[in-house]
Amino acid sequence: MTDDDMTDPTEVDCEAEREPGPSDSLRTFGAVVQALREHAGFSRAEFSDVVRFSKHTVESVELGRRMADEAFVERAEEATGNTGALRKSSEFLTRGEVGLAVWFRRWARLEKKAVSLCTYECRLVPGLLQSEAYARAVFEGTIPLLTDKKLEDQMSARFERQKMLRDRPTVPFSFIVEEAVFRRRFGGAEEMRGLLDRVLELCALRNVTLQLVPLDAMLHACLDGPIQLLETPQGRRLGYSEGQQNGRLIADAKEVSLLHQRYDTLRSQALNPQESRGLLEQLRGEL
Repeated sequence: MTDDDMTDPTEVDCEAEREPGPSDSLRTFGAVVQALREHAGFSRAEFSDVVRFSKHTVESVELGRRMADEAFVERAEEATGNTGALRKSSEFLTRGEVGLAVWFRRWARLEKKAVSLCTYECRLVPGLLQSEAYARAVFEGTIPLLTDKKLEDQMSARFERQKMLRDRPTVPFSFIVEEAVFRRRFGGAEEMRGLLDRVLELCALRNVTLQLVPLDAMLHACLDGPIQLLETPQGRRLGYSEGQQNGRLIADAKEVSLLHQRYDTLRSQALNPQESRGLLEQLRGEL
């Protein structure tokens, strides 16, 4: 229940920092429980009797080591005066979004409600368009190496995000990707064909648009690096940029406007969707 968790996720400043660690909401909720308990005049032992949970459980909740279940919240709420603070704050409890990088979680939540999403990528195929084999190769190449469980968690999270393309058919998803990204080998011909087939399949959806920036294109408007842009249901436009072990949510209106100008300019510099599809089919035919 950090301040970031309790506010509208679009209400962020222009220098938004990394998303808090996955246990921050538990620790903050625990601190609220402890403060209310002490204000009500209970020791931990006395409080454990009132809420009918062990002293160890009360201590674990207060120290942020344990998720409070519904029964604990209700009994603790009654014991501390029915202020509503615990019921309300418990809605924001989370163990963290498994499989998503800490700094990406806020943006991932915004994606789910966005009314439009634009992505420019020059490093790798955007996660929303990746095939299973491609995504696995990306995660297997991560340094430091992932455990099998973490790798599978990341795979699950990636393909859960991909469902947006089909589950939200009225939301436009625009992608602009460098041709070189699709020429970079990650496996044999079969894996490459699988990737291109997956991208062609997804880009055939009416709400998905893909444009390629060809190898022979001139220098263009987005040379500063990858960028993602979205619009919220409230009409607010936000941006996101990511680098080595960090990500930045951009909310400053002037900066986001500039990024939109660059993206719109790049749209005119890239191949149109039909030409881009033809190039992908050509690349597939060369395998």
